[in-house]
Amino acid sequence: MDPRADLALLAQRLPEGRVTVIGDAMLDRFVYGRVSRISPEAPVPVLAVDRDSAVPGGAANVVHNITALGGHAKFVAAIGADRDGDDLKALLTADPNAEPALLEVPGRITTLKTRYIAAGQQLIRADRETAAPLGPEAAENLLTAATAHLAPGAVLVLSDYGKGVLAGETPQHLIKAAAAAGAVVIVDPKGRDFGRYRGADLITPNRKELQEATGMDVSTEEGIVEAAATLLRLHQFGAVLVTRSEDGMSLVTREGAVHFPAEAAEVFDVSGAGDTVIATLSLAMSIGAELPDGARLANIAAGVAVGKVGTATIRPDELLAALNPETGAARKIVSLAAAAEAAERWRQRGWRVGFTNGCFDLLHPGHVHILEQARANCDRLIVGLNADASITRLKGPSRPVQNEHARGKILASLTTVDLVCVFAEDTPLALIEAIRPSLLVKGADYTPETVVGGSFVQSYGGRIMLANLLPGHSTTATVARLRA
Repeated sequence: MDPRADLALLAQRLPEGRVTVIGDAMLDRFVYGRVSRISPEAPVPVLAVDRDSAVPGGAANVVHNITALGGHAKFVAAIGADRDGDDLKALLTADPNAEPALLEVPGRITTLKTRYIAAGQQLIRADRETAAPLGPEAAENLLTAATAHLAPGAVLVLSDYGKGVLAGETPQHLIKAAAAAGAVVIVDPKGRDFGRYRGADLITPNRKELQEATGMDVSTEEGIVEAAATLLRLHQFGAVLVTRSEDGMSLVTREGAVHFPAEAAEVFDVSGAGDTVIATLSLAMSIGAELPDGARLANIAAGVAVGKVGTATIRPDELLAALNPETGAARKIVSLAAAAEAAERWRQRGWRVGFTNGCFDLLHPGHVHILEQARANCDRLIVGLNADASITRLKGPSRPVQNEHARGKILASLTTVDLVCVFAEDTPLALIEAIRPSLLVKGADYTPETVVGGSFVQSYGGRIMLANLLPGHSTTATVARLRA
């Protein structure tokens, strides 16, 4: 059987997985805006803020990745009794696949990383945190919560970001409890002393962490294998999985080493990719996958994650698409979530995102003329395409002439079109709200007031463009002529 087909079957089963994560919770906040002047108070840019957003970070991003893949995650961590802790708790509680057990520790600050971004560039990052070890009582409470449901075959992830939750003897207590229960422990380590994780089934350092922990040269595959084998001997690990950024990953066990080349088609942001690896691998192992298969699947998942913005997650459909990639124009036909993520990625690069929509039942020169005008006024163009049922409701039982798959492929084959997204509703409003285009394009037979989504786009500074029409071209008239 094709190895990719085996991995696809494994990927389809990931939603069956259940993982317990304990580690350092963080909140990642992003503040977006525009810079048009320098402050008169100091030689620094003035950011005119447009919007902000927050997502789970640190060990909470491992949980976010697990649930994005459809799995279930119990999350044990410490937070402060503060607004950021409340925001993080709300984000996790709203996720039906997450089971947060967040202990509020008096005097502790919830770790917050705030990034200020303009024109696709990060201007500065501001951090607030408490990195001190937990007190004895808080540590004992977290141990109890983390080990309460350990059982044979269960997977426990220790996600250590060096903020105190996994300080001191806590990792050893967790590893020994898991071993006694027959559970598997995966560690994402921090610091130079990997002896704290002695006896873990799997440890996942990146290349830099491996070098710091061993003091050995890890610039080559041979060096990586030698350093990882040293860790196996010193600390009785079951295996070492070394993440090597754009060079892929290396899995080292006592039986030997396997190197996985990088799978990314485009590397935009490697932040959070390690969390994607841990999430995918832990889910795979929780449903009984062999370690090499889980590592191979995690490597492919990481290749998807590094093509996204910030501490991104990946979805099951994206993982399956990476395992069975579409060729040609079909690659440009995407889901609403994928279109929204692409639009955000393009905005981060400072590109203007345009949007237009229609039925495009029989593509004619009039359509091409509008699409050319739209693409000339933006850097990337997303086209919303009415689904078959939507067209039938709008135009009657005899339409569409071509199904949505055929219409989508024809649109996607045009160089003026960057992505096509099919929507089932009668209007593209939900799609527009998800994409947040800076340019909204319709034909000149509309007015700004009648363009669906126009007021929403204008509310954040976007623009409506009414494209010139090419006389004598109409799908309805063409269909009528054909039938006549």
